[in-house]
Amino acid sequence: MNVQVVTDPDGGLLWLSPALPGRTHELTAARTHRIIRICERQGVPIVADLAYQGAGPWLTTGIKRRPLRELTTTEKTRNRALATARAPVERGVARLKSGGSSADPAAAPTA
Repeated sequence: MNVQVVTDPDGGLLWLSPALPGRTHELTAARTHRIIRICERQGVPIVADLAYQGAGPWLTTGIKRRPLRELTTTEKTRNRALATARAPVERGVARLKSGGSSADPAAAPTA
């Protein structure tokens, strides 16, 4: 099952998507639910994991290491900073998965 989660910077749950099949790629799911488009229209920046790389200029992700090429010191520093910013969000998702938080999946964001 693929469920997209939108949180505030502290990891507080703002929105939970309806479930899609587990084989659905993360970026495809985000596009299906129009998360990126809605956040862009609302002026809400997005920080996401590497699965969302290439989604557009409104979305910030880490930098993947390419085959036979190591990340530069600057790229590693950027990845660490993004990981630090995403840590509260990841904790919020972990709480959600463990049943520590809930939201109404039908309360979808509006364009």
